[in-house]
Amino acid sequence: MLVAAEEQWEAQQVERQVTRRRQAVTEIWDLTNEVVLVGAGSRLPIPGRHDLTYPFHPHLEYLYLTDRERPGGVLAFDPTEGWVDFVTPVTRGERLWEGAAEGDAAGTTSIECLPSWVARRNGRRLALLGAPFEQAPPPDDALTAELRRGLNRVRRPKDELELGRMRRAERATAAGFASLLGLIEPGRTERQLQIELEAEFFRHGADGVAFDTIVAGGPNAAVLHFPPSHRKLQAGELVLVDAGAEVRGYASDITRTYPVSGELTAEQRAVYDVVARAGDESIKRCLPGTEFREIHRGAQLVLAEGLTDLGVLRGPPEDLVASEAVSVFFPHGIGHLVGLGIRDAGEVLPGRDRAEFPPLRVDLPLLPGYVTTIEPGIYFVPALVQDRELRAKHRGQVNWEKAEAMIGFGGVRIENNVLVTDDGFEVLTRDVPL
Repeated sequence: MLVAAEEQWEAQQVERQVTRRRQAVTEIWDLTNEVVLVGAGSRLPIPGRHDLTYPFHPHLEYLYLTDRERPGGVLAFDPTEGWVDFVTPVTRGERLWEGAAEGDAAGTTSIECLPSWVARRNGRRLALLGAPFEQAPPPDDALTAELRRGLNRVRRPKDELELGRMRRAERATAAGFASLLGLIEPGRTERQLQIELEAEFFRHGADGVAFDTIVAGGPNAAVLHFPPSHRKLQAGELVLVDAGAEVRGYASDITRTYPVSGELTAEQRAVYDVVARAGDESIKRCLPGTEFREIHRGAQLVLAEGLTDLGVLRGPPEDLVASEAVSVFFPHGIGHLVGLGIRDAGEVLPGRDRAEFPPLRVDLPLLPGYVTTIEPGIYFVPALVQDRELRAKHRGQVNWEKAEAMIGFGGVRIENNVLVTDDGFEVLTRDVPL
């Protein structure tokens, strides 16, 4: 009943929110004579599989401005005339083979009219957002980049419709993780956990998974994006699960690390507590106006101090961060924006590009309505621990013998989704069991 009520509420919200989004984009772009095309994208055939295609997902820029998931559409904008929705009519074959509904064509124009619409505007600067398509003339790359930055600014704060879908995705994800607690045990395979986790997502209202599920036992947890295998979990090791449900394109992205035998060993507990402390401190800093880079640096300092206490690193935390020694064991950013997809309109603002390891996906100040992941981790990755250049660079700052001895430990990551509010923050994933 809850999901049905939410869906009814969403249906009432869609037109209002799409209108609001377009108005906000129109104002921030402030165009006079330019033309904008936003492509939905097309179905992609699977090579050698005859008429089979990959599951279709519209480009997120198109989905945000239309709330339409049908392929082949193009949303056009002319500042002198406004927005025009060009859509592909539902074919008889689609109704026959897929049970496609006729759909509501009110307020839309057939895609067959797009070429003439574009031709009448020949010679004007054109930006191409969303997915490219055959009928599109060559875009102005500088204008496209400028308008995408403006669209990103509008997309980042989540409206009521978006937060409603995200909360549904979070509930389905929480149910999936809760189902794992009674299943994690020696002898269970990574693939078995994936199956049960994803099934529970669907049972609780998910449309699909937000990304390829990661289930990594033992040493596999040192691989940041490990695909589940048929490897059996072993007594005494850890299993890292990074997964999320999706509802109407809106994603949850959660990571938990669990002991296979039910209790953490002393060494596992020491590493886990450092990661948890870094996560707690980072979440507390998700406040309006806080620079995302400073949250990342704060997490690095906590992890550097913890790794020093564990005997893995040597020296003051500030020095270990400045030299990037801590990045040998924390080789990714503290997080990324999440919402419409798991990389939602995050960017490095112009002029902030830096040559560093790890490169950050997000470098901007947080504002109310933004939702970000916070996902610190410590890993003992053979490719990094055994790297000659890293060993030479951090000769005096890393206890390489200790690090080498911990290969096989895998890694620990704890990830939550955090909404920045007007005066604080809300942990959307607070119900996911640790």
